[in-house]
Amino acid sequence: MKQHIFLSSPHMSEEGYEKKFIEEAFETNWIAPLGKNVTEFEKEMTEKLGAGKAVALSAGTAAIHMALKSIGVSQGDVVFCQSLTFSATANPIVYEKATPVFIDSENDTWNMSPQALEQAFQKYERIQKKPKAVIVVHLYGICARIGEIAEICRRYQVPLIEDAAESLGSIYCGKYTGTFGDYGIISFNGNKIITSSGGGMLLVNTQDAAEKAEKVLYWATQAREPARWYQHTEIGYNYRMSNIVAGIGRGQLKVLDQRVEKKRYILDYYKKHLGDLQGMHFMPEPNDTYCNCWLSVIQLDGDCAVKPLDIMKALEEEDAESRPVWKPMHLQPVFADCDFISQIDDLHIVNGETGADHSVSGQLFEHGVCLPSDSKMTDEDLNRICSAVRRLWEKPI
Repeated sequence: MKQHIFLSSPHMSEEGYEKKFIEEAFETNWIAPLGKNVTEFEKEMTEKLGAGKAVALSAGTAAIHMALKSIGVSQGDVVFCQSLTFSATANPIVYEKATPVFIDSENDTWNMSPQALEQAFQKYERIQKKPKAVIVVHLYGICARIGEIAEICRRYQVPLIEDAAESLGSIYCGKYTGTFGDYGIISFNGNKIITSSGGGMLLVNTQDAAEKAEKVLYWATQAREPARWYQHTEIGYNYRMSNIVAGIGRGQLKVLDQRVEKKRYILDYYKKHLGDLQGMHFMPEPNDTYCNCWLSVIQLDGDCAVKPLDIMKALEEEDAESRPVWKPMHLQPVFADCDFISQIDDLHIVNGETGADHSVSGQLFEHGVCLPSDSKMTDEDLNRICSAVRRLWEKPI
């Protein structure tokens, strides 16, 4: 039988770092949502990335929620959010009863278009509805034009939340993603480049980072007041990361650079063995950036005889996982009534079977495939995948 090839699954360190930290937590009986692993994980992450302060939470989604709450987003507010992303980026906006406005991508980075963002600011300035925050995403580890986007946000005096859930280890102009915005978001979900089995982290990079991180910690632990009895003056959340989960994360952080190196190797292998196929293009790596290549993603020309579904079905026959590119948020039924800003002048949205449209993000969704990108794959596995794909073009390796 063929061995199953995952899209991206947990990869524990060969050195057993994770086990060491977990055993220490058990031996000291610190298995609750506090303890040495949690505080050390926060410290080690800020030191690794050069961030301000960090709060370890139960999920990246919780981190976005806490960032929005820290900014003061509430009912009736507008938040500009990248459309091409996973729904976890946008859902917390609705948690706070605010309204998302979705921003299109650009072809050069697949991420938020600075031009479309500028257009969004101009439109909402005309109607006197200044956004409360902007959420940009580094999709699949590809760096957005975060320098330009941060400058636009500074000019309009609007806080920037940087969703780096998929880009831990990616570098823009010599600096790690997640540290450019007022807030940075990291995810340790099971499919991410490193995992703690779940969990996430909020990076606070503001001038008053310590004060804001302390407030987030307060909300994340049920907003319990420092009284002898249980007293609450605000609504809180059960969002704190446990000491066991943090132990796994600490061990994983030690091998982050190795995982990035392997993910980049996987993409390079695909480029070498599939790069000659007519109509296939690979994810970009803009100048002055270093992508963690969390997933290896391809695009097919619209007139290519081979379609994304053909590739996904061929890989299924090889017992290998693949996925479409994220379906943009402005095409999701739950957000059907939300505004969408694109730099495409003649935008035509067709909410059909696939939900494709003529926006940049819609086209990336329509023509994209995420290839198997598991860091435990061998060259034999990669050859199996490439052979299956090449057969669709009738070009054996």
